[in-house]
Amino acid sequence: MKPLLIFLFLGISQMNFTQNISTEQIIQSNLDAYNNRDLEKFMPWFSEDVELYNFSEMKLVASGKSAIEKLYKELFAASPNLHSTILKRIVIENKVIDHESIVGRKGASDVLEIVMIYEVKDGKIFKMTSIRK
Repeated sequence: MKPLLIFLFLGISQMNFTQNISTEQIIQSNLDAYNNRDLEKFMPWFSEDVELYNFSEMKLVASGKSAIEKLYKELFAASPNLHSTILKRIVIENKVIDHESIVGRKGASDVLEIVMIYEVKDGKIFKMTSIRK
């Protein structure tokens, strides 16, 4: 009986944690994992049906958690010096808009300036839209 109570307590504690964490904290935790190229800590922040869009072309780039994982696994492997710095952040309800400066992408020395719009539901990122310069 005790193991069951402990399991239930831990489950409720985790549920409350994800319900109480702010949208901004979710995105920041995801960004921290990105900057560490830590796929294991990066992926739990995404919903199973997450979608990534390219704003300029109004194009769906990746759909589903496994597609996002594949995309970022390849990016992290090809980018040993990858790092994103937030230049400006706006938080509106369940949306975070980050103006980012990214270095080290796929070994490039150029700085990539990008705007990412993250949408969060039930403690998970379910939609990302990128706007590139």
